[in-house]
Amino acid sequence: MNKRNYLLIALVIIVSMLGLVIGGCGGGKPAEAPKSQGPKGTVMIYTSIYPDIIEMVKPALKKQFPDLEIQWFQAGTEKVMAKVAGEIEAKKLQADLLMVADPSYYLTLKEQNLLLKYDSPNRKDVKLNKDNEGYWTGVRISNMIIAYNTQKVSEADAPKSFKELLDPKWNGRVAMPSPLLSGTAYVTAGVLSDKYGWEYFEKLKANGLKVEEGNSAIQNKLLRGEYYAVLILEENILKMAAKGEPVKVVYPADGTIVIPSPIAIFNTSKNQDAAKAVLDWWLSKEGQEVVVKGWMHSVRDDVQPPQGAPALKTFAEKAGSIDWLKLSKENEKIKEAFRSRVLEK
Repeated sequence: MNKRNYLLIALVIIVSMLGLVIGGCGGGKPAEAPKSQGPKGTVMIYTSIYPDIIEMVKPALKKQFPDLEIQWFQAGTEKVMAKVAGEIEAKKLQADLLMVADPSYYLTLKEQNLLLKYDSPNRKDVKLNKDNEGYWTGVRISNMIIAYNTQKVSEADAPKSFKELLDPKWNGRVAMPSPLLSGTAYVTAGVLSDKYGWEYFEKLKANGLKVEEGNSAIQNKLLRGEYYAVLILEENILKMAAKGEPVKVVYPADGTIVIPSPIAIFNTSKNQDAAKAVLDWWLSKEGQEVVVKGWMHSVRDDVQPPQGAPALKTFAEKAGSIDWLKLSKENEKIKEAFRSRVLEK
């Protein structure tokens, strides 16, 4: 090989090395980052789920939908319903997704032609409370149970049924949330008045029943021992019991009130693809595991019950069926009956 060939080879090597150095120092054109294929824009969720559960779910949703801004309006079911009603009247409905406690409300919205028909691929795994046409789907199961303060009441003396709360020994020591403000309390009033007649609530009132604004207020006064036994959501008590508080759940012998609360999309949503994706996530196994971490039961049977709770099937069989259509049609009638028989006496 002559001297000229050596020089050419050396020149090629030097140029190649310079290219590597320049590229490594960022002198070359940077590779474009892969574009997200997920939904973008904004989705607004109206919900009655407790604020601490929303905070729990936010990181999981952000990880799943990094380019989607998810906004929340949180309040009790009745307040959410009032907000929706006002926005419907003003023709400015802001919510994309709805997640409130009372399943009967979704029947009303469907009848008013306000919901989007959507057959989520995850609906096949949902075992409870699905609209046959796909307008709403159960997303979480809340249970109205009896709870008692273990420092005030022994397990042997604790009430075993809703009917036992009429015993004079509970006079002035029993409370429930208001059906006028709480969706689950509204369902409870409807179910127990069907089972025992409105006389049941009249007798409870005569036995000193107290009515509070919501489940959280009931929970706090139970913890303080102001009430000995209460009608309340299971999730409130499971959460407190896990912290070592002196409270315990009773699944009533005359039937736990099982409330499979739905999720639905409003057909006025301006970001329906994103709303569908978020709904899909809530119904997925991952989404349902977050529901369970929030002390509620899953609508799927491949997700374990919340900590401290038995499997749903162990008490759901005694629950009996609930006339959701009646609760939908007779909302004001049922509330007025409770108001006149309990709140105004």
